Amino acid sequence: MQLDIHVPRFTWPGGPEAIGPTFASLAQTAEAVGVRTLSVMDHWFQMDMMWPAEEPMLEGYTALSFAAAKTERLRFRLLVGGVTYRHPGLLAKTITTLDVLSGGRAELGLGAAWYEREHRGLGVPFPPLSERYERLKETLQICFQMWSDDNGPYQGRHYQLAETLCSPRPVSTPRPRVLIGGGGERKTLRLVAQYADACNIIGDVATVARKVEVLRRHCDDVGRDPGEIEVTALIGVAEDADRDTILREVEALAAVGTQAIVVRSTGPEPSKWLEETWGPVVPALAGVG
Repeated sequence: MQLDIHVPRFTWPGGPEAIGPTFASLAQTAEAVGVRTLSVMDHWFQMDMMWPAEEPMLEGYTALSFAAAKTERLRFRLLVGGVTYRHPGLLAKTITTLDVLSGGRAELGLGAAWYEREHRGLGVPFPPLSERYERLKETLQICFQMWSDDNGPYQGRHYQLAETLCSPRPVSTPRPRVLIGGGGERKTLRLVAQYADACNIIGDVATVARKVEVLRRHCDDVGRDPGEIEVTALIGVAEDADRDTILREVEALAAVGTQAIVVRSTGPEPSKWLEETWGPVVPALAGVG
């Protein structure tokens, strides 16, 4: 079982001046204790259903690039990028830049987007959900084409590219890994079966088990081996959770097909939390699953 860390909140002691040093320390500590991947959100406002929208929020790829420069092995992705936030060609170029400069440690995390308030707030178009799914599919196709030997045009319903030139090519081979976020059983998990290397599911063990079964059916429909798709689960863990409690939940998730857990860092001392809560757990995770 792999451990990934997700940072949804940058409200740390010391104000804006402390965000950079705290985030750098978090990334370096994560690498030191054996975390595989660090992710941040793709938002411009904090999610107002959880914390005040006015709380600090960093642009995702800028934040990941900063953390990549402070580490050597840690992998990076958004969990997950909103398809409406960047033109697909620019998105592919952004991922490629992060991948090249980090030595092949970038992944593409992508979803259909949902936070209408920040779109309206910053003047970004927010089409209906059905169109966002259409754009998600076309964006995946464009990224795959830009990371291939095909530099020719792309003609879709929503996007038209005269040439899909991407130089330099990504360092990752054959291309950066793709994670599609969301558990929608009709559209999202079908896109996972068609395009993704990984998915991310939020919910308890029973929810994860059901979503994995739906994903397997979609894989059967499109002729894909479900073993090619890593199942990651975003789980809630109390700040003071002990090693045995965590491992019991991890073992239950592994039994229903999970290969990686994603835990949120939301407290005021993220490096201390990683060392004290997850440092003792990471060695035992290798034997789970």
